This record gives sequence, C-alpha cells and structure tokens, in this order.
Amino acid sequence: MTSTSPATGTGTGQGAGEPVDTIVVGGGPAGLSAALYLARYNREVLVFDTGHGRSTHHQTNHNYLGFPDGIPTVDLRKLGTEQLARYPRARIVHHLITHAEGDAEQGFTVRSQGHSWRARTLVLATGVLDHFPHFAGWESYVGRSMFWCITCDGYENRGKRILVVGHTDAAAGEAMQLHSLTDRVELLTNSRADDISPKFRRRLDGAGIPVHHDRIGEVEGADGMLSAVVTRGGRRLELDALFSIQGATPETTLARQLGLPLADSGYVVVDTEQKTAVPGVYAAGDLTALHSHQVTAAVHEGAQAASAVNYFLYPPELKAD
Repeated sequence: MTSTSPATGTGTGQGAGEPVDTIVVGGGPAGLSAALYLARYNREVLVFDTGHGRSTHHQTNHNYLGFPDGIPTVDLRKLGTEQLARYPRARIVHHLITHAEGDAEQGFTVRSQGHSWRARTLVLATGVLDHFPHFAGWESYVGRSMFWCITCDGYENRGKRILVVGHTDAAAGEAMQLHSLTDRVELLTNSRADDISPKFRRRLDGAGIPVHHDRIGEVEGADGMLSAVVTRGGRRLELDALFSIQGATPETTLARQLGLPLADSGYVVVDTEQKTAVPGVYAAGDLTALHSHQVTAAVHEGAQAASAVNYFLYPPELKAD
C-alpha cells in the first residue's frame, strides 16, 4: 500500500499485503476524530475522504467549545487533517468507496474504481445528503444565508427575516421555534404537496406565520447572501436567511451492503459505543442519529467508536471480560 505522503495520497492497495487495523470511510468531524483516536492507540488506519459533506460548506460553527469567535467547519476539518498528519500510521486516501464486504473473522474489503483495501475493522462515517432547495448557484448560499439547523445558526439570525422552506409538520415546528428568536418568519412549502397538519396549521396561524403553498422560481442575492425568493406564482418574499427543512437522506449504501440494521428513520442502528449489529463494524456521526446532527456530537461519536474498535482489536489477554 502506497501514498504520496505520510498522511495523504492516492492509495494503490489492490487488496495485497496485510490488512490495516481500521478503515474509516468519511473525512468529516466524526471520521477524523475516529482516526485521530485510533492513531493515538498506535493503530494503522486509513481514512477515505471525498472532500464532500456538511463540513465542506461555508458555515461557521459557534457551538464548539474553545473557539470564542466560532470556527468555519472547513477550517476545523483542515486543522483535523493537519493534526492527523503527525501520526505516520494514519493516512488519508482520496477515493470514493463504492463497495464494502467481509466480516470480523476473515477481515473486511472496501473497493473504489479499480482499487481495493483490506482492514480488520471498519468505521462508517459517511454522513447524510441534505435536500436543499436547488436554484442557480444554491451551493454558494449554504452556511452563509441558507441553513438547515436552528441549533447551529438560529442565534445569529435573531430579529431577522427568516423564510422556512418545507411542507411538513417538521418544517412548521421549525418555524414555530424560530419564531421565539424573531417575529418575522414565513413558511414556503416549495412542494406540490402541503402535508402540514391542521394542528400545526393552527399553531402557525396563532403565531402569525404566513404559509405560502408555492415553489421557488428564482432567488435574489449576491456573495452568498440571499435577499429575496420569487415563487413560481410570482410572489416576492424578502428575507435575510432561509432555513431548509426538506430533510436529509443518510448515506447508507455501504451499511446496507454489510447487512447493518437500519432504524425506521433510515439511520444506522448503533449502541452507546457506536457498535453496529455486525461485529467489527462501527458507525459514527450524522449517519447514526436523527436528532443530534452536531459537530460536537460527531466528534464524540468518532472518539467513542475508535475506543470501542481499539478494545475489539486487543488480544484476549488484554481484555477485562
């Protein structure tokens, strides 16, 4: 197995040679945290990072302890990569893993186009795919004026004009919660369907939150800052921030290939140590939970998974049980 530097490279692998201790799929906060802990346990670990995911957008994280002015998630990810580079047994490989198979007895194999790698254990930190509204240049607005999380970005939008986008009770609930931060909230379904229940409709009406059953036609804005949404029906909605509550899909392709049980919500089922139902396979970060999608939670889950992996890899004489 080769790489162009101690921490990053293309990785040739081809399944030859001895397996590494752990392969981590995902280079976001959960994956980097898991890799760092494993490296400090003196384990040989490969991290597969495609450079995509929530932590590659423009948002600044204000909830992470120790950064009084907040820290852009891309900078946190960069710092994590630099930190990991200090450990020669940890390497980052820039390939998209499309297949995973194996078990704890025979070992695991992961594959990308034309390449394969082997490991004794796996940590899946593949995250989720957010369903943001799509319009020209939409990605430039994510994390600057288009958000998905009131916990992450609600405080900075106190008193501002907020447009919640979504057609379900979850969107209505988010609008109600944002109303506690500003009295200038509107909701746009952005869907053919309007699935907001009568109960939540009454709550919205009581709070004076207008509901527009229409879809985004185009937007006005510049340099990542939205100023208005123009609906297909011709309504112009002025705003300072858009909160997209259109859901997210967990990236479970590898999990399903490995036979991991999924919750009804579609997320990977894990225990408190991030163990899945398949021995030797662990999952961490947004892939595992419906409600705690936070950088702080992802870092914790990555560390927890790594500690469980390390214990799993110990020979019997080093285990307490």
